[in-house]
Amino acid sequence: MKIVLAAINAKYIHSNLGVYSLKAYGEQELAKEEDNGVTIEIGEYTINHQMDDILQDLYKRKPDMVGFSCYIWNIVYVRQVARNLKKVLPQVMIWLGGPEVSYDAQEILEREEAVTGIMVGEGEETFARLIRHYGGYERHPGYKGLDGIGGIVFRDGAGRIKATPAGPLLSLDRIPFPYKSLDGMEHRIIYYESSRGCPYSCSYCLSSIDKTVRFRNLDLVKKELGFFLEQKVPQVKFVDRTFNCKKSHCLEIWRYVLEHDNQITNFHFEISGDLIDEEQLTVFEKMRPGLIQLEIGVQTVNPAALREIKRTMDLDKVEKNVRRIRKYGNIHQHLDLIAGLPCEDFESFRGSFDRVYCMEPDQLQLGFLKVLKGSFMAENAGAYDLCFHGEPPYEVLSTRWLDYGDLVKLKTVETMVEAYYNSSQFVHTLKEMGRHWKSPYAMFQELGDYYGVRRLHGLSHSRLARYEILYDFLKETDPCRIEIYQDLLMYDLYLRENIKSRPAFAPDQSRFKGAVREFFINEGKNPAFLKGYEAYDARQMSKMAHIEVMSDKRMVLFDYKNRNPLNHNAKAVTIGIWQEVAEKGENRSCING
Repeated sequence: MKIVLAAINAKYIHSNLGVYSLKAYGEQELAKEEDNGVTIEIGEYTINHQMDDILQDLYKRKPDMVGFSCYIWNIVYVRQVARNLKKVLPQVMIWLGGPEVSYDAQEILEREEAVTGIMVGEGEETFARLIRHYGGYERHPGYKGLDGIGGIVFRDGAGRIKATPAGPLLSLDRIPFPYKSLDGMEHRIIYYESSRGCPYSCSYCLSSIDKTVRFRNLDLVKKELGFFLEQKVPQVKFVDRTFNCKKSHCLEIWRYVLEHDNQITNFHFEISGDLIDEEQLTVFEKMRPGLIQLEIGVQTVNPAALREIKRTMDLDKVEKNVRRIRKYGNIHQHLDLIAGLPCEDFESFRGSFDRVYCMEPDQLQLGFLKVLKGSFMAENAGAYDLCFHGEPPYEVLSTRWLDYGDLVKLKTVETMVEAYYNSSQFVHTLKEMGRHWKSPYAMFQELGDYYGVRRLHGLSHSRLARYEILYDFLKETDPCRIEIYQDLLMYDLYLRENIKSRPAFAPDQSRFKGAVREFFINEGKNPAFLKGYEAYDARQMSKMAHIEVMSDKRMVLFDYKNRNPLNHNAKAVTIGIWQEVAEKGENRSCING
């Protein structure tokens, strides 16, 4: 018997921990059976694949059973692939699992005739029992067939839809490490969990349904993290819903990654910002820049909205911790906001945005409420006049406090924040802009309106074009400071790369060529300026580094061999002041250090 566990991910860089965990646990349980003839394979695809390519690959594998992992981002693809797979492989059994099918399983089976059954909730033990059933390994007294497997909804022999009670939750220590090998995953994010469940009750989140938080044994966790470190995995992303909900657990893991740092691997954690204490901050301060990154869900600063969504948070403490971690300069911080929450109107959300923006996170995710099946929010949508898309991802359209027009404005701001703030490509320009606009929100809204008037939304803009558009916007809205903005834009531009094509607004640098050449000849091997360039001559160095002369004649050197590990920007240093001197009737340039 051949089983294929199919995952259709949002991007190639993602991986699906769920199918790897099912496979590992299923194989562990099958190993207890004699003459085991069951094989389990994984098929990973993305929503960018042509559906026919996925169908063809599954067909060529000739599976007896296919299990699809279902989420809001892939359920439309899964449905279509499943329907067509049943047509080309009529005997195949198709099972679904995951959060997108766990809360209306019966309705899905009524609609999707190709689907044999649905695993509801936690899947490892359910999957193991299913493959024992189909493989004929449960023929013992008291065996009840599919009726005896907990946590499934299925069609019986007569075509009737039946459901079984949920089975007991597993100890996480019983689940084997899902990664025997990382071959083929060299350029992907590796997902890992050290706990399941969440102690909080946020009404928009499915994790709040399982309040029984279970932790994996720390000795196992350390051993498995050691494997990732040994393999020099670029990034390990913990999927624990609130990683720091148990101080002893999170602190020991953070200490472990600090003490065993391989100078390459980065670890990502979703945490609650107000649970960070002095002991944890002391560990954070010691970490290599780029060793960990933190994602903190703020969601809103409106007290009424926080109460309504049953979210507890000490916002002042969150802000204090975020600012302190930022001063360390070694940890990437990603802060989240959600638009469309109950009790939050347009002005209130502007206030939430401005306060979180002023915390200066490395990224600010402006998300929109998704009314997930099975959540308290979905059950109470009527009480909030909550209108949302009928198809995944079930995003909010309007609420009693926020109409669709307001959400359109917020969508515009989201687009500008993604392009200009979260890209980390306009850091110095945005900081200067922030000093002269009424508020951060107003700044991004005005920029978004500028895009709208010029019909620039919806187009694919190059990085250079984004700079030129921002320059034109600033020239129109703040012309008195345009020379300052020009310098800052050029500074931000060259921080990222030694770009050869210069923007239309870039000043002519031809008269500075002599001074630039002089620097690389005389100072190119000075480690105070360029560390690691000893093997290169002046001509090579001039191609590997860049010098830009600003409007005040400061000469700024951009060193691309020595980058900031957090944002990957070049090291930038002022090397002197350019001036022109007359000698023997000829003009030549020099640098005054």
